Amino acid sequence: MKIALAQINPTVAAFKENAQRISSAIEEAKRKGADMVVFPEMSIVGSPAKDLLEHPGVIQDNLEALERVAVGVSNIAALIGFVDTRSPKGGKPLYNAGAFIMDRKIFSIHHKFLLSTYDVLDEARYFESDPSATIIDFMGRKIGITIGEEFLKETGPTRSLIAQGARLIINMSAFPYSFEEHKIRLKTLAKKADQYNIDVVYVNMVGGNDELIYEGGSCFIDNWGRIMGKAKDFEEDLLVLDLKAPLSEIKIEEVEPIESVYKSLVLGLRDYARKCGFKAAIMGLSGGIDSSIVACLSVAALGKENVTGVSMPSQFSSKGSVEDARKLTQNMGIPLKLISIQPIYERYMESFKDEFKGLPSGVAEENLQARIRGTILMTLSNKYGHLLVATGNKSELACGYCTLYGDLCGGFAVMADVPKTMVYQLAHYINREKEIIPKSSIEKVPSAELRPNQTDQDTLPPYPILDGILKAYIEEGRELEGIVSLGYGENLVRQVIEMVDRNEYKRKQSPPGLRITSKAFGSGRRMPIAQHYRY
Repeated sequence: MKIALAQINPTVAAFKENAQRISSAIEEAKRKGADMVVFPEMSIVGSPAKDLLEHPGVIQDNLEALERVAVGVSNIAALIGFVDTRSPKGGKPLYNAGAFIMDRKIFSIHHKFLLSTYDVLDEARYFESDPSATIIDFMGRKIGITIGEEFLKETGPTRSLIAQGARLIINMSAFPYSFEEHKIRLKTLAKKADQYNIDVVYVNMVGGNDELIYEGGSCFIDNWGRIMGKAKDFEEDLLVLDLKAPLSEIKIEEVEPIESVYKSLVLGLRDYARKCGFKAAIMGLSGGIDSSIVACLSVAALGKENVTGVSMPSQFSSKGSVEDARKLTQNMGIPLKLISIQPIYERYMESFKDEFKGLPSGVAEENLQARIRGTILMTLSNKYGHLLVATGNKSELACGYCTLYGDLCGGFAVMADVPKTMVYQLAHYINREKEIIPKSSIEKVPSAELRPNQTDQDTLPPYPILDGILKAYIEEGRELEGIVSLGYGENLVRQVIEMVDRNEYKRKQSPPGLRITSKAFGSGRRMPIAQHYRY
């Protein structure tokens, strides 16, 4: 039996486009001699569809799109992820489902049993679990169907399918990317195939939708746990394998995690722009490392002809910062607009002269500069229809080291889940072959340049220490004592935790950002703003 792994990039609720993408993959699989083609879960609808699943019209459109695809399935079988309906007698009205199609008809439907209900995944909000697990007979093989993570769980349907005679398990998935999980996913799948002594076909979604990225990496694993074929990471792909022919084990090369982070950010930004209708991007360029990386990611995602940088110096900006921004744009071949904020700032301060009389200059005046820059960028974005890409990182966002309606302005925050220490890794990865980001941008002491001689470390601990505490608190869920036990000072840990907790209101008003760790701000971390819990 020849089986095709159709790793596609659907758009949420783009039913005509998704159906065409699926039909095209089916035709390509036929041309390559496949007997069956398998798609990821939720292929028809796209993922994450969120509360669109509560609209009856969306569900009906999904069913009609599946029917349109089904009537074109001939001389091949197809397994396609969609949303199925169920009787309204108690429970949720929907199933996460896979349709097995042959001879222009839906022969069987397979529902997900073990729903994913953690972090960014909230399937129990929409779907009902179905404990029934049935196999299909195809070309003399008994095949079990699993959806998402249920293949990996001991409480899932895999053992039941094996008990019914399945020797091949197909796993239709839409696994959100995180760089920690990316390192071990294939090893985990291979371990399960070996444990169950079964062949496994794993087909994973690829692409970005809102804050989530799907990495692809679909593969075939034999019953010894050997990877015998693998699709590309972070790209659409169609892999056809002859399961009866002798296959050679694929040696998966170990790559640096930062490479997958870079590719995931480029894919996530490209798809967000494309699926939201943006063709070009704009961002502020301070000459620092964060904005430099955002510009590089934008060029990789959208092309240098579609990216514009804006330098907005003030009286506190160093000459080197402006030069670094200019050198960066020259290295990348993108235009740089130069708009000084000093006269605008002086006009503002003249207006506030009586109001602020007798009061010392402080944070309000510093943040005013950031807000002027944010207004300039949003105005340019509004005028030219460009996507404003915010330049902040996770460390700053965690501690509130950012200005509402200033540097938090933007339509998309590509590095919102990237810790500052990883920012430096990204810079070195981007410069791995030649200098694109100026060396001085990487080596200079980080500064917002909102007052003379200002540095980030005036307010924040050194980033390697800060990021260690933030990872323990946000991603690992440790409390004060547990973090202190890792070797950090209690007063410092308490200070960092308090900064994280009291700045929730800023994060609620920040742009959507890509998720690359196991716990990102946004839909994966839902904290109240008005609350009094303190360590």
